[in-house]
Amino acid sequence: MHENITNLSRQRVLARRAQLVEAAIKVFSRVGFHEATVKDITDTAGVSAGLAYQYVEDKHDLLFLALRHIVETNRREIPSAIAGCADALQRLTKAIEAYTHVIAANREAVLLTYRETKSLRPDDVESIKKMELDTNALIAACVEDCVKTGYLAPSHTELLVFRIIIAAHAWALKNWRLRSIVTLEQYIEQSIHACWRPLLTAKGRRRCRQLTQSGR
Repeated sequence: MHENITNLSRQRVLARRAQLVEAAIKVFSRVGFHEATVKDITDTAGVSAGLAYQYVEDKHDLLFLALRHIVETNRREIPSAIAGCADALQRLTKAIEAYTHVIAANREAVLLTYRETKSLRPDDVESIKKMELDTNALIAACVEDCVKTGYLAPSHTELLVFRIIIAAHAWALKNWRLRSIVTLEQYIEQSIHACWRPLLTAKGRRRCRQLTQSGR
């Protein structure tokens, strides 16, 4: 019984924080971190300021949680997307697509990350950086598996992953124009997968064609 109560309490805390984070992203995106107040955020969330302070310490805490949101989402979505994929090339493809879909679904938070990371406390900046590198490592592991399997020629893995990530972020940064030129799926194919496909070996190209024909 105590464990069930604890689980319910944890779920309640996570749900309330998620509500506040969603509101914080909207308010910070609209007026900026420095102009925003906790009351602005709680009003948007539809809760009292007093209640908010039961879940977060201050406005800086809300900013940290808002910027952490994307990283945490990717750390869930990428492993979920590649679970059960035995083929290394399929895992890489699915990992990149999962990452990009998270970015596309959270464009406001992505823009906020670029605008307001400088407003975080130094320790929080380092925490965000570490989490981002941990996320990058999920894609890097897929790249390395493709190299070991003979699907990709060896390259500078970390640099390649950053190229992929920057291309994904560009969908959010330049969405005002990109969405009128291509669909998200076309963008993934032509701009993001294009980062690594030139590294395909003959074996990799054959496997890529097989996956395309099978619709995987």
